[in-house]
Amino acid sequence: MSSRSLRGRVAVAGIGETAYYKHGQSPDPEFKLALMAILRAAEDAGIDPREIDGFASYSNDRNEPSRLSAALGIHELRFANMQWGGGGGGGSGAVGNAAAAIATGMADCVVVFRALAQGQFARFGQGPQSPTIDGDKAFEAPYGMMSPGQRYAMKVMRFLEEHGIAPSAQRGIALASYHHAQANPRAVMHGRPLDAEKYDDSRWIVEPFRLFDCCMENDGAAALILVSAERARDLPHKPCYLLSAAAGSEHRCAAPSHNAPTYASSSFTTVAPHLYRMAGLSPGDVDVVQSYENFTGGVLVSLVEHGFFEPEAAAEFLTKENLVAPTGKLPLNTSGGNLAECYMHGLELQLEAIRQIRGASTSQVPDAEVSMVCSGPLVTPVSSMILGGEATL
Repeated sequence: MSSRSLRGRVAVAGIGETAYYKHGQSPDPEFKLALMAILRAAEDAGIDPREIDGFASYSNDRNEPSRLSAALGIHELRFANMQWGGGGGGGSGAVGNAAAAIATGMADCVVVFRALAQGQFARFGQGPQSPTIDGDKAFEAPYGMMSPGQRYAMKVMRFLEEHGIAPSAQRGIALASYHHAQANPRAVMHGRPLDAEKYDDSRWIVEPFRLFDCCMENDGAAALILVSAERARDLPHKPCYLLSAAAGSEHRCAAPSHNAPTYASSSFTTVAPHLYRMAGLSPGDVDVVQSYENFTGGVLVSLVEHGFFEPEAAAEFLTKENLVAPTGKLPLNTSGGNLAECYMHGLELQLEAIRQIRGASTSQVPDAEVSMVCSGPLVTPVSSMILGGEATL
């Protein structure tokens, strides 16, 4: 491992979130949601929120650090960072950026947050809402390719076709997420179970995605607070250490009009090796995974590109039995994920990864010591992170 590493230098002090709502149903505006999640994270950490001196977010979050600082009464703002591009692909990258600030002395207590009020602003799942378009959308919209589902379906369909994988291999991912949501009272889909028959009977959204292959659209906010590893040992919760974080994408990943050289990819082929190298771990060391589901097909490709199985083994590996806690080979999205807990643009996945290390999940993996998050397949850039307990240091 390189001496230039985040491994074990930074830990999670606290986590917080609001109630999660169906899109448009939050009673509070987005800025207030962000403040609520940050205050709850500070309370969970046992830290005065005025001690926060840095903010990190992604996907152009609208809640500016200077305004948040003023509302929270923060003594001094030292660090304000945005992970550009990639939508939900920035979730783990934002954590890496915050950790780097702490490890290099640029800040001491950094909050990573994401807030969405899709009723106040625009829905994520729709096509372009503006009267003009540019960039990739100018090559897509005139031909009817307007929604995220339509864009990503083509990449996944290519991957399935190249490796001889039936679209039904996606089913187990959805079933596992809904299974875990039934144990999680925070989940929007709590009390709304899904079985194989209901999945198979659901309508096509865009082939190869059925209704239950697609993430939800929600309002809410989530936050986590990072401090140095030394300080974390004096705080109320069992420390959860950042073992690695990596972000980026492949060569010419953003080549326009669906013309990237590695088209049938979730964009993790170059990211995953950096992730494991910094952590000093391999896929076999990972106890539990939270993988961003914009669509289940993206999860399938992400897990392949993180080395958990070969593409040709996808259908055999991705069964509900293999993916559910506590007994599955690779418990996946143990709070329900974007499909069934909440689409908090993926930051709820980081919170669940932390709960697993703390031993506080509603679908706990026994003795979980290594917890991974994969953020945002099929976009660019993407990012991943690995968290660990004391025994991993």
